[in-house]
Amino acid sequence: MRHRVKTRKLSRTAAHRKAMARNLVASLFEHERIETTLTKAKAHRPFAEKLITLAKVKNLHNYRRALALLGNDKATVAKLFDEIGPRFKDRPGGYTRILRLAKPRLGDNTTRALFELVKEEMPSPESKKAIPEVEASAVVVEEEASAEEETESPEEETEETEAAEEEIPAEEEAEAAAEETPAEEEGGKEKA
Repeated sequence: MRHRVKTRKLSRTAAHRKAMARNLVASLFEHERIETTLTKAKAHRPFAEKLITLAKVKNLHNYRRALALLGNDKATVAKLFDEIGPRFKDRPGGYTRILRLAKPRLGDNTTRALFELVKEEMPSPESKKAIPEVEASAVVVEEEASAEEETESPEEETEETEAAEEEIPAEEEAEAAAEETPAEEEGGKEKA
């Protein structure tokens, strides 16, 4: 019976599981999306989320705990505390997402999955209240702008047509003058 057995052994020794957890989570933090097996992603999701929760409060104690858990990988811990932790500061959990891929792995036909950090930042409760007001005012402004465009458009059309009509006679006069000039010259040459 497996009552209250939380860990998955993944057919590895304890040292191998620990090293794999460090490597998998370090890769997740570095690339923010990795492809792995579904079982590995499910097994290491709690470890990744605990590290992100640790990184939400940047102090020396938490930084050293993260270094110890990730095996002194300073670059990954720095990114965790400088970028990833502040991104999820207002989010109360659920920092990772596991998406199953349609095609299994070719070698052993195991289910593959995308293990990724959630991209969206959760809006704070204050911004949720402000969003409907802004959207409503934006709709009113758009309606007013469209109403103004409708009232201005007939005037603009009449001005454009008048300007086009004025250009046409000027062009016709220029063409007529050009036609008359060569005719007069030809007539003068014939007489001479």
